[in-house]
Amino acid sequence: MIDLPSIVGPLKINSVDGGGTVNFGDAFYISPKSSMKTNAGAGAFNTGTMVQTNSFLSSSNPIDPDFKDQPIVANK
Repeated sequence: MIDLPSIVGPLKINSVDGGGTVNFGDAFYISPKSSMKTNAGAGAFNTGTMVQTNSFLSSSNPIDPDFKDQPIVANK
């Protein structure tokens, strides 16, 4: 096994809601264990300590003609 060099700088995690993946340094393979699709308007999911969002008009189209976007059957 070859160790890949990495430098990890300052890190801030405000909160973890419902799971997720946090990777420190280099990674060869990260596979998702679950997936979901969410529709929201402009600036709806901005995160940070000081966020200013100016959206005059915002519109979302929840119609998706794709059958599958990210299959995760073999990632369990």
